[in-house]
Amino acid sequence: MARCLISLFSFVLICQSFAAEPNWPQFRGTSAGVSEDQGLPSKWDTKTNVIWAKEIPGRGWSSPVIWGNRIFLTSVINEGKTEEPKKGLYFGGERMKPTDAVHRWMVYCLDRQTGKIVWEREAAKEKPTFSVHIKNTYASATPVTDGESIYTYFGNLGVYCYDFAGTLKWSKKLEVEPTRFSWGPAASPALFQDRLFIVNDNEKDSYFLCLNAKTGDELWKVKRDEKSNWSTPFVWENEKRTELVTAGSGKVRSYDLEGKLLWELQGMSSIAIPTPFAKHGLLYVASGYILDKNSKPIYAIRPGASGDVSLKDGETSNEFIAWSNRQIGPYNPTPVVYGDYLYVLYDMGMLSCFEAKTGKLVYEKERLSGQFTVSPWAYDGKIFCLNEDGDTFVVQAGPEFKMLGKNKLDEMCMACPAIVGKSLFIRTLSKLYRIEGAGR
Repeated sequence: MARCLISLFSFVLICQSFAAEPNWPQFRGTSAGVSEDQGLPSKWDTKTNVIWAKEIPGRGWSSPVIWGNRIFLTSVINEGKTEEPKKGLYFGGERMKPTDAVHRWMVYCLDRQTGKIVWEREAAKEKPTFSVHIKNTYASATPVTDGESIYTYFGNLGVYCYDFAGTLKWSKKLEVEPTRFSWGPAASPALFQDRLFIVNDNEKDSYFLCLNAKTGDELWKVKRDEKSNWSTPFVWENEKRTELVTAGSGKVRSYDLEGKLLWELQGMSSIAIPTPFAKHGLLYVASGYILDKNSKPIYAIRPGASGDVSLKDGETSNEFIAWSNRQIGPYNPTPVVYGDYLYVLYDMGMLSCFEAKTGKLVYEKERLSGQFTVSPWAYDGKIFCLNEDGDTFVVQAGPEFKMLGKNKLDEMCMACPAIVGKSLFIRTLSKLYRIEGAGR
């Protein structure tokens, strides 16, 4: 009897440990940049509260994804000379022709506890056949994992699927498509059950692609009437159905799992970058190209829509649009909903707050400092805003704007972080940091 009780107790502990195992399997995690874990850090610099900092070869703005004790990250090593990116929004970084240097597209697996590289794999080694802006990289799309495989997407180069031991399970080459001003691709893939979804909005032949995640076989491909966008598709599991939501400069579109159009919405800005996400039973979609004056919208959309749900002139809501505002959308960063509030971070260094369920203004464009590309994240009653200089501004969550502090990493940052357990993982231009230590 005692042995049975001990065995049962051990089994319960194992199950609890497994259930509590923290994961961050995709871009911005599964909770749209929010963690409810306790004991996460609010103060750090290059030494303070740093558990480890690992040099990552090459260049990449993909985010780390984490499953259990494994971290996965992509990068591209240029065997020639890599131009140093400038910070901020600017023209002049376009490179209309690809470099003549050989590049190596890399996948890294790191140990979460120590930062040690467990394995590395070279997905491809060749001269690029397409170009990117000097602020972009050839490894800007964040991988996605289901706990068994890691799916890495290198834009025009293709998709590479590895198991957790680093064995290549399958790969699929994709056609090279031109992007606006040769800025290059950056949207990340999405995963649902045994299907992998990729949006490639470009200047020639835009499409929404569904692959069998087990084999890489094409299940369906939908042509899109769009030009270049950089928004990651979102799998919206709502109370009525599962939808595949894609933001575009022409329209926001939602598809079922077979690629059939469910509904569409006009009225976006001329470039769509922020990723759709859901909170409080609503879908939030935003776009705000910085040169557009009259079309920088955020929409909060109810489940169950069908057909064209576009607003008529003068409308801010209808049967399926709970609220909208055509002047508050951000360009690069995706907003975050934390508690009852929607926080919008703008590229030029300002933060606004709205009621998430109504869109009512709480406070408007409080000044931070610097240029921002990384989406804000939230935990422990705080909003975190990381600028391109590597400075993270810590803001009190809630209806009153209050700056709580600033944390410096002294290196360019354009990758969204990952949050697991009590640790924050931030990628800089050359390193991946594991930061831990609440309130210090």
